Amino acid sequence: MLKWIDIIKFAKNGNPNPDRVVTKTDEEWRAMLSPEQFQVTRKKGTERAFSSEMCGLFEPGLYACACCGTLLFDAQEKFESGTGWPSFTQPIKVNAIAYHLDNTFGMQRVETVCNTCEAHLGHVFPDGPPPGGLRYCMNAVSLEKSKNAKLLEEATFGGGCFWCMEAVFERLIGVESVVSGYSGGLVPDPSYKAVTTGLTGHAEVVQIRFDPLQISYSDLLRIFFQLHNPTTRDRQGPDVGSQYRSAVFYHDFSQRDTAYSIIEETRSRYTQPIVTQVVPFVEFYPAEEAHQHYFQNHAENVYCQKVIVPKMEMLEAMFPAILKVK
Repeated sequence: MLKWIDIIKFAKNGNPNPDRVVTKTDEEWRAMLSPEQFQVTRKKGTERAFSSEMCGLFEPGLYACACCGTLLFDAQEKFESGTGWPSFTQPIKVNAIAYHLDNTFGMQRVETVCNTCEAHLGHVFPDGPPPGGLRYCMNAVSLEKSKNAKLLEEATFGGGCFWCMEAVFERLIGVESVVSGYSGGLVPDPSYKAVTTGLTGHAEVVQIRFDPLQISYSDLLRIFFQLHNPTTRDRQGPDVGSQYRSAVFYHDFSQRDTAYSIIEETRSRYTQPIVTQVVPFVEFYPAEEAHQHYFQNHAENVYCQKVIVPKMEMLEAMFPAILKVK
Protein backbone atom coordinates (compact mmCIF):
# COMPACT_ATOMS: atom_id res chain seq x y z
CA MET A 1 0.00 0.00 0.00
CA LEU A 2 1.38 3.38 -1.02
CA LYS A 3 1.55 6.21 1.48
CA TRP A 4 2.44 9.86 1.16
CA ILE A 5 6.10 9.22 1.92
CA ASP A 6 6.23 6.84 -1.08
CA ILE A 7 4.66 9.44 -3.36
CA ILE A 8 7.20 12.09 -2.32
CA LYS A 9 10.07 9.65 -2.87
CA PHE A 10 8.86 8.87 -6.38
CA ALA A 11 8.34 12.54 -7.21
CA LYS A 12 11.79 13.54 -5.96
CA ASN A 13 13.92 10.50 -6.76
CA GLY A 14 12.35 8.93 -9.85
CA ASN A 15 9.36 6.77 -10.68
CA PRO A 16 9.10 2.97 -10.98
CA ASN A 17 9.59 1.48 -14.42
CA PRO A 18 6.34 1.01 -16.38
CA ASP A 19 5.34 -2.35 -17.83
CA ARG A 20 5.31 -0.78 -21.29
CA VAL A 21 5.70 2.61 -22.98
CA VAL A 22 3.35 4.23 -25.52
CA THR A 23 4.54 7.29 -27.44
CA LYS A 24 2.57 9.29 -30.01
CA THR A 25 2.77 12.74 -31.55
CA ASP A 26 0.31 15.47 -30.58
CA GLU A 27 -1.32 15.05 -33.99
CA GLU A 28 -1.84 11.34 -33.38
CA TRP A 29 -3.28 11.95 -29.90
CA ARG A 30 -5.55 14.70 -31.19
CA ALA A 31 -6.94 12.36 -33.85
CA MET A 32 -8.00 9.72 -31.33
CA LEU A 33 -9.18 11.89 -28.41
CA SER A 34 -12.06 14.29 -27.91
CA PRO A 35 -11.03 17.97 -27.70
CA GLU A 36 -11.56 17.95 -23.92
CA GLN A 37 -9.63 14.72 -23.46
CA PHE A 38 -6.75 16.12 -25.51
CA GLN A 39 -6.69 19.37 -23.55
CA VAL A 40 -6.70 17.59 -20.18
CA THR A 41 -4.46 14.59 -20.84
CA ARG A 42 -1.92 16.03 -23.29
CA LYS A 43 -1.94 19.73 -22.29
CA LYS A 44 -2.39 19.30 -18.52
CA GLY A 45 -5.81 20.89 -18.39
CA THR A 46 -8.46 20.50 -15.67
CA GLU A 47 -12.13 19.70 -16.23
CA ARG A 48 -14.82 21.59 -14.33
CA ALA A 49 -15.70 20.21 -10.90
CA PHE A 50 -18.91 18.12 -10.81
CA SER A 51 -18.97 18.02 -14.62
CA SER A 52 -18.93 14.22 -14.87
CA GLU A 53 -21.33 11.55 -13.65
CA MET A 54 -18.28 9.38 -12.92
CA CYS A 55 -18.05 11.04 -9.49
CA GLY A 56 -21.18 9.23 -8.38
CA LEU A 57 -20.51 5.83 -9.94
CA PHE A 58 -19.32 3.16 -7.50
CA GLU A 59 -20.22 -0.15 -9.14
CA PRO A 60 -17.43 -2.77 -9.42
CA GLY A 61 -15.01 -2.47 -12.29
CA LEU A 62 -11.67 -1.13 -13.41
CA TYR A 63 -10.67 2.26 -14.74
CA ALA A 64 -8.12 2.63 -17.54
CA CYS A 65 -6.18 5.51 -19.06
CA ALA A 66 -8.33 7.14 -21.76
CA CYS A 67 -5.26 7.52 -23.97
CA CYS A 68 -3.49 4.16 -23.91
CA GLY A 69 -5.87 1.79 -22.10
CA THR A 70 -3.50 0.97 -19.23
CA LEU A 71 -5.42 -0.13 -16.13
CA LEU A 72 -4.99 2.47 -13.40
CA PHE A 73 -7.63 2.07 -10.68
CA ASP A 74 -9.99 -0.52 -9.21
CA ALA A 75 -13.47 0.73 -8.32
CA GLN A 76 -12.99 -0.86 -4.89
CA GLU A 77 -10.58 2.00 -4.14
CA LYS A 78 -13.05 4.71 -5.23
CA PHE A 79 -14.68 6.97 -2.63
CA GLU A 80 -16.84 10.08 -2.40
CA SER A 81 -14.49 12.97 -1.62
CA GLY A 82 -17.00 15.77 -2.18
CA THR A 83 -14.49 17.60 -4.38
CA GLY A 84 -16.31 17.22 -7.69
CA TRP A 85 -13.71 14.94 -9.24
CA PRO A 86 -13.50 11.11 -9.11
CA SER A 87 -11.30 10.10 -6.17
CA PHE A 88 -9.40 6.90 -5.43
CA THR A 89 -7.29 5.75 -2.50
CA GLN A 90 -4.72 3.58 -4.35
CA PRO A 91 -3.64 2.80 -7.92
CA ILE A 92 -4.14 -0.70 -9.23
CA LYS A 93 -0.35 -1.28 -9.35
CA VAL A 94 2.59 0.57 -7.85
CA ASN A 95 4.04 1.29 -11.29
CA ALA A 96 0.78 2.26 -13.01
CA ILE A 97 1.18 5.95 -12.21
CA ALA A 98 4.15 8.34 -12.23
CA TYR A 99 4.50 11.40 -10.02
CA HIS A 100 5.94 14.86 -10.64
CA LEU A 101 6.27 17.88 -8.36
CA ASP A 102 3.95 20.65 -9.56
CA ASN A 103 4.51 24.25 -8.44
CA THR A 104 2.09 25.93 -10.85
CA PHE A 105 -0.54 28.45 -9.74
CA GLY A 106 1.43 29.29 -6.61
CA MET A 107 0.75 25.87 -5.08
CA GLN A 108 2.92 22.90 -4.22
CA ARG A 109 1.22 19.75 -5.48
CA VAL A 110 2.09 16.33 -6.87
CA GLU A 111 0.90 15.71 -10.40
CA THR A 112 -0.13 12.19 -11.43
CA VAL A 113 0.41 10.94 -14.96
CA CYS A 114 -0.10 7.58 -16.65
CA ASN A 115 3.26 5.84 -16.37
CA THR A 116 2.71 4.23 -19.78
CA CYS A 117 1.91 7.24 -21.99
CA GLU A 118 2.45 10.26 -19.70
CA ALA A 119 -1.19 11.36 -19.93
CA HIS A 120 -2.01 13.97 -17.29
CA LEU A 121 -4.54 12.46 -14.88
CA GLY A 122 -4.81 14.92 -12.00
CA HIS A 123 -3.08 15.22 -8.63
CA VAL A 124 -2.63 13.18 -5.46
CA PHE A 125 -3.06 14.59 -1.96
CA PRO A 126 -2.33 13.31 1.59
CA ASP A 127 -5.89 13.86 2.84
CA GLY A 128 -7.55 10.60 1.85
CA PRO A 129 -9.13 7.94 4.07
CA PRO A 130 -7.11 5.42 6.11
CA PRO A 131 -5.13 3.27 6.01
CA GLY A 132 -3.14 4.79 3.13
CA GLY A 133 -4.31 8.36 3.61
CA LEU A 134 -4.12 9.20 -0.11
CA ARG A 135 -6.62 10.92 -2.38
CA TYR A 136 -6.02 10.51 -6.09
CA CYS A 137 -8.07 13.39 -7.50
CA MET A 138 -8.60 12.47 -11.15
CA ASN A 139 -10.05 14.20 -14.17
CA ALA A 140 -12.92 11.98 -15.30
CA VAL A 141 -12.12 12.54 -18.99
CA SER A 142 -8.66 11.05 -18.44
CA LEU A 143 -10.24 7.73 -17.40
CA GLU A 144 -12.44 5.18 -19.10
CA LYS A 145 -14.42 2.44 -17.38
CA SER A 146 -13.02 -0.78 -18.79
CA LYS A 147 -15.83 -3.07 -19.94
CA ASN A 148 -13.76 -6.21 -20.45
CA ALA A 149 -11.01 -5.79 -17.86
CA LYS A 150 -10.39 -8.54 -15.37
CA LEU A 151 -11.22 -8.09 -11.71
CA LEU A 152 -8.03 -9.06 -9.96
CA GLU A 153 -7.40 -10.26 -6.42
CA GLU A 154 -4.29 -10.06 -4.25
CA ALA A 155 -2.33 -12.67 -2.35
CA THR A 156 0.61 -11.99 -0.03
CA PHE A 157 3.01 -14.80 0.91
CA GLY A 158 6.27 -15.00 2.83
CA GLY A 159 8.36 -18.10 2.18
CA GLY A 160 12.02 -17.22 2.51
CA CYS A 161 13.94 -15.12 0.00
CA PHE A 162 11.51 -13.15 -2.14
CA TRP A 163 13.69 -13.61 -5.24
CA CYS A 164 12.71 -17.30 -5.25
CA MET A 165 9.01 -16.72 -4.68
CA GLU A 166 8.77 -14.00 -7.31
CA ALA A 167 10.46 -16.08 -10.02
CA VAL A 168 8.04 -18.97 -9.61
CA PHE A 169 4.77 -17.06 -9.31
CA GLU A 170 5.61 -14.91 -12.34
CA ARG A 171 5.45 -18.10 -14.46
CA LEU A 172 1.83 -18.91 -13.61
CA ILE A 173 -1.13 -18.42 -15.90
CA GLY A 174 -3.53 -15.88 -14.42
CA VAL A 175 -0.86 -14.03 -12.45
CA GLU A 176 -0.80 -10.44 -13.66
CA SER A 177 2.02 -9.13 -11.48
CA VAL A 178 4.35 -10.14 -8.66
CA VAL A 179 6.05 -7.49 -6.51
CA SER A 180 8.75 -8.30 -3.97
CA GLY A 181 8.54 -6.42 -0.70
CA TYR A 182 8.11 -6.45 3.04
CA SER A 183 5.13 -7.10 5.32
CA GLY A 184 4.23 -8.03 8.88
CA GLY A 185 6.50 -5.64 10.76
CA LEU A 186 6.22 -2.38 12.68
CA VAL A 187 8.78 -0.20 10.90
CA PRO A 188 7.25 1.90 8.09
CA ASP A 189 8.83 1.78 4.65
CA PRO A 190 11.87 -0.29 5.65
CA SER A 191 14.97 -0.74 3.50
CA TYR A 192 16.32 -4.13 2.47
CA LYS A 193 19.34 -3.54 4.69
CA ALA A 194 17.11 -2.87 7.70
CA VAL A 195 14.93 -5.92 7.07
CA THR A 196 17.97 -8.22 6.84
CA THR A 197 18.84 -7.37 10.46
CA GLY A 198 15.65 -9.13 11.56
CA LEU A 199 14.83 -6.16 13.81
CA THR A 200 12.03 -4.55 11.77
CA GLY A 201 9.60 -7.42 12.28
CA HIS A 202 8.99 -7.62 8.54
CA ALA A 203 9.09 -10.76 6.44
CA GLU A 204 10.31 -10.84 2.86
CA VAL A 205 7.12 -11.38 0.88
CA VAL A 206 5.67 -11.32 -2.59
CA GLN A 207 2.41 -9.56 -3.37
CA ILE A 208 0.61 -11.29 -6.22
CA ARG A 209 -2.20 -9.83 -8.34
CA PHE A 210 -4.09 -12.63 -10.04
CA ASP A 211 -7.21 -13.37 -12.04
CA PRO A 212 -9.32 -15.82 -9.97
CA LEU A 213 -11.06 -16.98 -13.16
CA GLN A 214 -7.73 -18.36 -14.41
CA ILE A 215 -6.03 -19.49 -11.22
CA SER A 216 -7.55 -19.96 -7.79
CA TYR A 217 -6.23 -18.77 -4.47
CA SER A 218 -6.20 -22.43 -3.41
CA ASP A 219 -3.84 -23.34 -6.26
CA LEU A 220 -1.57 -20.41 -5.42
CA LEU A 221 -1.36 -21.77 -1.87
CA ARG A 222 -0.65 -25.30 -3.06
CA ILE A 223 2.26 -24.01 -5.12
CA PHE A 224 3.40 -21.83 -2.22
CA PHE A 225 3.65 -24.87 0.06
CA GLN A 226 5.61 -26.74 -2.62
CA LEU A 227 8.04 -23.85 -3.02
CA HIS A 228 9.43 -23.81 0.50
CA ASN A 229 9.69 -25.79 3.71
CA PRO A 230 6.82 -24.69 5.98
CA THR A 231 8.14 -26.72 8.93
CA THR A 232 11.29 -24.65 9.64
CA ARG A 233 10.71 -21.67 11.89
CA ASP A 234 12.40 -18.44 10.77
CA ARG A 235 14.53 -20.26 8.24
CA GLN A 236 14.67 -21.40 4.63
CA GLY A 237 17.82 -23.36 3.83
CA PRO A 238 20.84 -21.13 4.40
CA ASP A 239 18.66 -18.04 4.99
CA VAL A 240 18.11 -17.64 8.72
CA GLY A 241 16.07 -14.99 10.55
CA SER A 242 12.49 -13.93 11.19
CA GLN A 243 12.49 -12.10 7.87
CA TYR A 244 12.54 -15.53 6.20
CA ARG A 245 9.57 -16.94 8.13
CA SER A 246 6.77 -18.84 6.45
CA ALA A 247 3.62 -16.72 6.45
CA VAL A 248 0.30 -16.24 4.70
CA PHE A 249 -1.03 -12.68 5.04
CA TYR A 250 -4.73 -13.03 4.30
CA HIS A 251 -6.70 -10.16 2.76
CA ASP A 252 -10.14 -11.38 3.87
CA PHE A 253 -11.71 -14.15 5.91
CA SER A 254 -12.22 -16.31 2.82
CA GLN A 255 -8.45 -16.31 2.22
CA ARG A 256 -7.87 -17.11 5.89
CA ASP A 257 -10.19 -20.11 5.81
CA THR A 258 -8.69 -21.32 2.54
CA ALA A 259 -5.18 -21.07 4.00
CA TYR A 260 -6.12 -23.25 6.98
CA SER A 261 -7.78 -25.75 4.64
CA ILE A 262 -4.69 -26.05 2.41
CA ILE A 263 -2.46 -26.42 5.48
CA GLU A 264 -4.57 -29.41 6.57
CA GLU A 265 -4.38 -30.79 3.05
CA THR A 266 -0.59 -30.35 3.07
CA ARG A 267 0.15 -31.60 6.58
CA SER A 268 0.46 -35.28 5.66
CA ARG A 269 3.48 -34.58 3.43
CA TYR A 270 5.65 -33.61 6.38
CA THR A 271 6.91 -35.44 9.46
CA GLN A 272 7.34 -32.16 11.35
CA PRO A 273 4.56 -29.69 12.27
CA ILE A 274 3.79 -26.89 9.82
CA VAL A 275 4.73 -23.57 11.44
CA THR A 276 3.40 -21.23 8.75
CA GLN A 277 1.82 -18.12 10.24
CA VAL A 278 -1.67 -17.24 9.01
CA VAL A 279 -2.13 -13.58 9.91
CA PRO A 280 -4.18 -10.65 8.63
CA PHE A 281 -2.63 -8.47 5.96
CA VAL A 282 -1.98 -4.95 7.21
CA GLU A 283 0.66 -3.26 5.09
CA PHE A 284 2.92 -3.98 2.13
CA TYR A 285 6.05 -2.04 1.28
CA PRO A 286 7.58 -2.68 -2.17
CA ALA A 287 11.26 -3.54 -2.09
CA GLU A 288 13.83 -1.46 -3.90
CA GLU A 289 13.86 -1.63 -7.70
CA ALA A 290 17.02 -3.76 -7.70
CA HIS A 291 15.04 -6.60 -6.07
CA GLN A 292 12.20 -6.64 -8.60
CA HIS A 293 12.28 -9.34 -11.35
CA TYR A 294 15.58 -10.50 -9.85
CA PHE A 295 15.70 -13.90 -11.53
CA GLN A 296 14.84 -12.40 -14.92
CA ASN A 297 17.71 -9.95 -14.59
CA HIS A 298 20.32 -12.18 -12.89
CA ALA A 299 19.54 -15.74 -13.97
CA GLU A 300 23.22 -16.60 -14.41
CA ASN A 301 24.45 -15.68 -10.94
CA VAL A 302 25.40 -18.43 -8.50
CA TYR A 303 22.45 -17.96 -6.10
CA CYS A 304 19.92 -18.11 -8.92
CA GLN A 305 21.49 -21.22 -10.42
CA LYS A 306 21.79 -23.11 -7.13
CA VAL A 307 18.58 -22.06 -5.38
CA ILE A 308 16.03 -20.68 -7.85
CA VAL A 309 16.60 -22.90 -10.90
CA PRO A 310 15.75 -26.11 -8.96
CA LYS A 311 12.49 -24.50 -7.84
CA MET A 312 11.67 -23.58 -11.42
CA GLU A 313 12.39 -27.15 -12.54
CA MET A 314 10.12 -28.47 -9.78
CA LEU A 315 7.38 -26.11 -10.92
CA GLU A 316 7.66 -27.26 -14.53
CA ALA A 317 7.55 -30.90 -13.49
CA MET A 318 4.62 -30.65 -11.07
CA PHE A 319 2.39 -27.90 -12.56
CA PRO A 320 2.96 -27.84 -16.33
CA ALA A 321 -0.70 -27.15 -17.13
CA ILE A 322 -0.75 -23.74 -15.44
CA LEU A 323 2.52 -22.31 -16.71
CA LYS A 324 2.74 -19.39 -19.09
CA VAL A 325 4.39 -20.13 -22.42
CA LYS A 326 8.01 -18.98 -22.33
